This record gives sequence, structure tokens and C-alpha cells, in this order.
Amino acid sequence: MGGTSPCASCKLLRRRCAKDCIFAPYFPSDDPHKFALVHKVFGASNVSKMLQELPIHQRGDAVSSLVYEANARVRDPVYGCVGAISFLQNQVSQLQMQLAVAQAEILCIQMQQEPVALPNQIDHQHNHHHQDHDQKSLLLSNSDFNNIPHQYFSSFASSSNVIQDPLKRESLWT
Repeated sequence: MGGTSPCASCKLLRRRCAKDCIFAPYFPSDDPHKFALVHKVFGASNVSKMLQELPIHQRGDAVSSLVYEANARVRDPVYGCVGAISFLQNQVSQLQMQLAVAQAEILCIQMQQEPVALPNQIDHQHNHHHQDHDQKSLLLSNSDFNNIPHQYFSSFASSSNVIQDPLKRESLWT
């Protein structure tokens, strides 16, 4: 920065902050923790090389990504942000499964409340109650049976059978 206040990087590394310091625009002196975290995980020399290889308009985004990954690596040294992504994908998958089971239960309850016309009754209903027949016979054809995986119909699992507590892990954002 060249002046009164060196950037967070130069302050941490205890060196003079030059006018053309590559870290100054991205690691201001008022946020020293940001550079300390990135330096701890990646090293100042590596970060400097990465930033120098990028066009100036991409450096801000790269620093944001480095800070995010460094934070994730401190929390989970083995998997970093990939661990957080994997955890969230598993959570989405479990929630989709719970939704499918709930939709199957709703469909089952709806079918129990409104009986469907059997094929041998169709001719009889067609002659007497044409409009009523159309509504009942369409109940099955308009249902979402094809969108629900087959394994959910084996026992019509209740919500108490569904895993309620996915993998417990510390949140990346707390």
C-alpha cells in the first residue's frame, strides 16, 4: 500500500508494504484474520504465485475462494469444503427420500378416502353416472405412482421409520 498502514499480509509477515504489493487490494489491514488463515493453510508464497498468474479482474474471486477453502480446511483438514458439499448433498438426498415417502402416504390416504371404480363396475357407472365415473377412474391415472421409487411401496414406511437425524457435523458457516 505504501503509506501509513501496511496490508494484513505485510503486517503479519513483518515486512514493508510496497506500492505494488499484490496482497494489499485483497487483504486490508482492518481484517488480519483473513490473511492469517490463508497463510496458515496455503502459505504466502503460494498465494502470491497464484494471484500473479491470474488476470487482475479474477483475483478478488480467487481470494474469496482461498479464504473459503482455508476456513473449511481449518475445520476439516482432510476434506475441506468437499466434506461440506458432500454432507449437504447427503442431506438433500435424505430430504428427497422423506418427501417421496410423505407423498406416498398422502396418496395412500387419498385412495382410502375415495374408492376407485373397478373395471366390472365401469359399464354400470357409465350408464348411470357418467360424470362421477370420470372423476373416480381418473384418480389413479393422475396420481404420481410412477414418480415414487418402488421400494417405498413395500411397507408404506411411516415418517417414524425415516432417518430423522442425518450425519451430525459442525456447520461450515457457524
